[in-house]
Amino acid sequence: MKEPRTPGQEPGGAAAADGPAGDGYVPSQRRIERERYKRARTRRATAVAALSTLVTAGLLYVVITGSPGWQRTRETFFSADYARQALPKVLEGLLLNLRLLVVCGAAVLVIGMLLAVARTLRGPVFFPLRALATAYTDFFRGLPLIICLLVVVFGVPALRLQGVTTDPVVLGGSALVLTYSAYVAEVFRAGIESVHPSQRAAARSLGLSSGQALRFVILPQAVRRVVPPLLNDLVSLQKDTGLVSIAGAVDAVYAAQIIAGKDFNYTPYVVAGLVFVALTIPMTRFTDWVTARMDRRRAQGGTV
Repeated sequence: MKEPRTPGQEPGGAAAADGPAGDGYVPSQRRIERERYKRARTRRATAVAALSTLVTAGLLYVVITGSPGWQRTRETFFSADYARQALPKVLEGLLLNLRLLVVCGAAVLVIGMLLAVARTLRGPVFFPLRALATAYTDFFRGLPLIICLLVVVFGVPALRLQGVTTDPVVLGGSALVLTYSAYVAEVFRAGIESVHPSQRAAARSLGLSSGQALRFVILPQAVRRVVPPLLNDLVSLQKDTGLVSIAGAVDAVYAAQIIAGKDFNYTPYVVAGLVFVALTIPMTRFTDWVTARMDRRRAQGGTV
């Protein structure tokens, strides 16, 4: 009489290597060798990358610290004492940059979407609206941001209009919105035009009006497709909020300028720059992750 054995157990008593589903799958020797080769190649590539990085960093350190003016440069740009003095003030000014990012970012998304929809409206009756939206995007995409800031910040108060604010933060934020709305509008328009016309035709055949087809069918697909470039624009907006300092708003950059102007030591500028970099890197990595995720879904035939 044969002795009963549990599933996955060999007649000699040794349990078979189960796969992920516990179905008794045993990988072949060829697959095991292939996986071993891939792991070895990954380790080798990591070691080579680490070694080349260390060599490059060492060469840069030797070249920079061995330069004739390194001692003076270190005192002027990398002073630990000035960095400790500047960091609290820079972080305090950074709160203004973050508030500008949130408020201006929301306004840019809304205005950019409206401009993109206006540029994609069909029919001769909408020609004036399309023309105005096109003129707006062409003008502000071509106008340098710094010039837009100077014109808005110093030009609007010069008009002496009743009821119009002269707050440099509001005026600087308005200039950012004017410029970035043109860029974001083109991103949204590209997303709308990337949706196949059959989607609109299918929506109309189901009884949806043109507005309903745009709202419920076209725009959801378009927005999903342009999320990565939108995040890149928000990263750029986060950095450019520092330009409101030219209007006198005490943000992170202007706080660094005040401290640097006392003794003509530029370490506070380096501190402000590093703070912006530390704030930007997580947003950049998040953008990369979203882009890679959407690429994987697109490669697998998923909805994007």
